[in-house]
Amino acid sequence: MCSAIAATAPVIDADDDEIAQSIAVIFFFNVLAAIFFPILGKALGFDTMHGDAFGIFAGTAINDTSSVTAAASTWDSMFNLGSATLNKAVTVKLTRTLAIIPITLGLSFIRAKKERQASNFSLKRAFPMFILYFILAAIFTTICVNVGVDSNVFAPLKELSKFLIIVAMAAIGLNSNVIQLIKTGGKPIAVGAVCWCGITIVSLIMQYIMHIW
Repeated sequence: MCSAIAATAPVIDADDDEIAQSIAVIFFFNVLAAIFFPILGKALGFDTMHGDAFGIFAGTAINDTSSVTAAASTWDSMFNLGSATLNKAVTVKLTRTLAIIPITLGLSFIRAKKERQASNFSLKRAFPMFILYFILAAIFTTICVNVGVDSNVFAPLKELSKFLIIVAMAAIGLNSNVIQLIKTGGKPIAVGAVCWCGITIVSLIMQYIMHIW
């Protein structure tokens, strides 16, 4: 979600305060999600033998890749699932992230048409580069495993990735002022809460209809 904010902000000429506030709101709810979603998943009766159901839930209902990773890793740790939930959740989340490209392109086109001037849109700036790295890593791992490389070779990298996610979450926390956010961001927090609840409910409904949950 922060990638989406960073990509669309130049297109709509958002100022620095708006960008900072929107990112703070996103991270506020995502930190809550990383903490409470595993508890919610257990209460809702998600399958604890496999990580698919909770992985899809985390990947669709949490709006930041780092928080998706944190929630999925917690679920894996709770039920000794290795990285099954994490793999599913990250794949779902990064698939969602691809929507940044057409959305940003659309906003750029609308803005340019409205103002009847060339847009400052840049595909390179809008494209979420970590998606490209994810795809390259997935292709590399797939090729290595299929030519006979033991999958355990990649185990240290998986542990390193979890550690780096923890570092990222700590850094976000150290740069967040919750009191200041509450004082200055009442309406954005309310909008964020409504969106968060709405996305969560839709995710659960779709999983129920598709017999995933």
